[in-house]
Amino acid sequence: MRHDTIAVIDFGGQYAHLIATKVRRLQVYAEIRQPEDPIEAYLGVKGIIISGSPSFSAFGEDSGYTKAVYDLPIPILGFCFGHQEIAKHYGGTIVHGGKEWGHTDLHICVDSPIFKGLGKVEQVWMSHFDTVTSVGPDFEEIGYSQLGPDGEVHHFAAIASEKLRRYGFQFHPEVDDTVNGEAMIRNFVLDVCGCKPTWTMGNYLEDEVRRIRERVGEDSVFLLVSGGVDSTVAAKLLGMAIGPERLHLLHVDNGLMRKAESLRVLETYVEIGLGRNLHFVDASEDFLAALKDAVEPEEKRLAIGNAFISVFEREARRLGIENHLLGQGTIYPDTIETGGTKRADTIKTHHNRVPLVEEMIAKGKVVEPLAELYKVEVRELGEKLGLPRKLVWKHPFPGPGLAVRLLCSRGIPDTTEFERIVPEVKAAAARFGLEAEVLPIRSVGVKADLRAYEHPVMLSGDAPWEQLLQAAGTIFREVHGVNRCLWNLAGGRPARFKPLAATMTRERLDLLREADAVVMEGLRRHGVYDAIWQCPTVFVPLEIDGRGREFVVVRPIHSERAMTAAPARLPEALVAELKASILPLSGISGLALDITSKPPGTIEWE
Repeated sequence: MRHDTIAVIDFGGQYAHLIATKVRRLQVYAEIRQPEDPIEAYLGVKGIIISGSPSFSAFGEDSGYTKAVYDLPIPILGFCFGHQEIAKHYGGTIVHGGKEWGHTDLHICVDSPIFKGLGKVEQVWMSHFDTVTSVGPDFEEIGYSQLGPDGEVHHFAAIASEKLRRYGFQFHPEVDDTVNGEAMIRNFVLDVCGCKPTWTMGNYLEDEVRRIRERVGEDSVFLLVSGGVDSTVAAKLLGMAIGPERLHLLHVDNGLMRKAESLRVLETYVEIGLGRNLHFVDASEDFLAALKDAVEPEEKRLAIGNAFISVFEREARRLGIENHLLGQGTIYPDTIETGGTKRADTIKTHHNRVPLVEEMIAKGKVVEPLAELYKVEVRELGEKLGLPRKLVWKHPFPGPGLAVRLLCSRGIPDTTEFERIVPEVKAAAARFGLEAEVLPIRSVGVKADLRAYEHPVMLSGDAPWEQLLQAAGTIFREVHGVNRCLWNLAGGRPARFKPLAATMTRERLDLLREADAVVMEGLRRHGVYDAIWQCPTVFVPLEIDGRGREFVVVRPIHSERAMTAAPARLPEALVAELKASILPLSGISGLALDITSKPPGTIEWE
């Protein structure tokens, strides 16, 4: 069956495939197109969406794309960079400035079919540096942005030419934080473009089974399974496509798992009928040896990825299946955050995208049945495959495991920007009645689709939840060099922070496992496990006011696709339990709640 199609031009932003996902959830087929694709690639599509870009400027390399798309007699909608390109192409002007990050209010000032059914003010999500300051003669402003009633007004946040059927949004309607973003996309796809909703996950499943069979042929697949949602769904899908007799599963205890996790994983795979060729190896010593001197986040990820391949090859030889294809439960965020497309900035290298894996992919030795899906789609596919809800809706857990939650350090304070940052941060926090300290460490974040390795800020003081979030948002907007805000749960006002030299050791990992178990059990006991998408527990080797060696950060978030996230509020009784259970653990120097959205902070600290 031929489906109506929307083409998404991928300029390398994190959100390009998320746009396609949102279109597909309308049961309309979406295909990714590269900016250099010839105009013939767009024949037969019903509409085009132009994605954002990780470039800081609308005047850089991305200007060299197939602009003949603007001559096509079909509707075009641009987001962020795409919005700026549409404005510029039709006679508007762009300036470098007027940056906005996070939530803001869109004030709709003109009726347009693309805003059908929406209110006059809508919460939207911004992540940009460049700004449209004027539009061409065929266009008009249909919306402006303003952060609160007294905030600065940013004009041309939404523009349109009903005559040309061209539309532009400075914000990102594809992310969940734009509350009615899906309605805006629906209006464009179904009403403006006139697409019929005929594409379903059932069709995708049938197509993917066919593609796997064509890809694998008569070969067999050797799949590394962590027990997480992605690898479990990949295993079930591969088993359906090629049969369980040609699928070998290997679970590796890398020493970086949660408390008693490996035993639960093995039991689970037997329960769901995938125990026929299920193999297990305790390779914790291999991984700890590989990580012995690793400190930097990228260094750790590469070491883990290489260790996985080394263990895979060794076990394949031992089992006599070294000629099998390597299966991975890779999903799209793993690829895009590693810079896996032409214009994507490397935010962090995922263990399943290290150079050794890339070499195997180039040689045709890797099968990744979920590589174009986001987490919410993987869960939907898992349900379609008949997997139990407890597996499909399990909290995501990173492939590198606790290694990205156990931070390492050479013990050298990073205070290069303190003279500028500290007074700005303190002044911003004081407006909300809070004390603030800039920590002499850095963590990974993402701003305007680019990797940001910047300082966290710890806020101290009693304040309502919404006030804490407002304080954090203000700091992110006003202070360059900060990408994460924490709320101090240990009481008092900490004043002295000393980074400590620390590496990946079994003792530190065991202590982190205990703290992580306290958090996970608490979420279940208080009935909020299902409401929270993920909740990393992070150890930072930081002495506070001369006490302890491990600063504990708990990061509960709401998300669906991992591309954006919002901090989740925990019940007060649970927060009290965490303080009572974690702070007395041996060597703990403090406890804080991470209240950072994504962007500007990634979900994991590394």
